[in-house]
Amino acid sequence: MEGSDEDEPVGASSASQSDQHMTTTSRHHFGNSRDLGDSFSITIIESMKEDYGLFLWPCSVVLAEYVWQQRSRFLGASVVELGAGTSLPGLVAAKVGSDVTLTDNAIRLEVLDNMRRVSDLNELKCEVLGFTWGLWDAAVFNLKPKIILGADVLYDTNAFDDLFATVAFLLQSIPGSVFITTYHNRSGHHLIEFLMVKWGLKCVKLLDGFSFMPSNKASGLSGNIQLAEIVLNCESVK
Repeated sequence: MEGSDEDEPVGASSASQSDQHMTTTSRHHFGNSRDLGDSFSITIIESMKEDYGLFLWPCSVVLAEYVWQQRSRFLGASVVELGAGTSLPGLVAAKVGSDVTLTDNAIRLEVLDNMRRVSDLNELKCEVLGFTWGLWDAAVFNLKPKIILGADVLYDTNAFDDLFATVAFLLQSIPGSVFITTYHNRSGHHLIEFLMVKWGLKCVKLLDGFSFMPSNKASGLSGNIQLAEIVLNCESVK
């Protein structure tokens, strides 16, 4: 039998079916049933393949909850999420009224594609930008965030210097801007403190990530998660 124009290569079909089986969705609720005017849910697309950028990590859940609880700060704010991956914190920010740009490594096209899909799925208008820390192009210079988000971006010590250089650069774009990050308290804590000093940054708030989590959400998470708010150290900049 001769093939038609509608036939697909066996390899491509098998790969497509395999990818579908490896993909799952999860729904995350914010607010409660009594506050119908404010409550909402966000649907996340995850991949079960070994790709860190397509899996929802506990730090993202904690940061997203913080955005929800601090939603008055986010109304009308320009927000950039670094290393967004599945993008839950950034999507919550968009839902509560922020102008959001979701970013991840420029070479991770599958992750960037997933960010566009999940933004469309939740009917949110987020910009998606490939942004590799420490590499500067024209699009990066156009970013003017009031709030920078980063969930579990402090996991690879080899990338810390580029990350803090990027954060310092973005914080200089608007006076009073802030970097809000959640991270597992690992052995790199002293390196984090050193690099904050190096890049003229300071921590103005440090919280136990579980201190503000609702019990029904905290029960499904594990680890020693901290939340930090980091700003420019004006004394260092002068």
